[in-house]
Amino acid sequence: MKHLQSPKPGRKVSTRAIPIEVRVPGAQKVAITGDFLKWAPQGVPLSYDGREVWRTALDLPPGEYQYRILVDGAWSDHPQAQKRVPNPFGSENCVLVVG
Repeated sequence: MKHLQSPKPGRKVSTRAIPIEVRVPGAQKVAITGDFLKWAPQGVPLSYDGREVWRTALDLPPGEYQYRILVDGAWSDHPQAQKRVPNPFGSENCVLVVG
């Protein structure tokens, strides 16, 4: 797995805005966290669109990133994730591939 790394001095790292969208009926607070944030428990908050869909965009360089969704403070799966890997807690992490 590739992780965010500090760029070498004088070298620019190219990033892409990667849209994240998840439908969570009845949620009060939704966030995303993963290895790109060192699994920070507050994560990146998603914005509610008023129709049960929560969205954000992550600026990430190319690589593969493991992540999970936090819904009202509880770990949750991202149903649209196309790739998953086992984690040490008996569930799976979603994998985001940035090309």
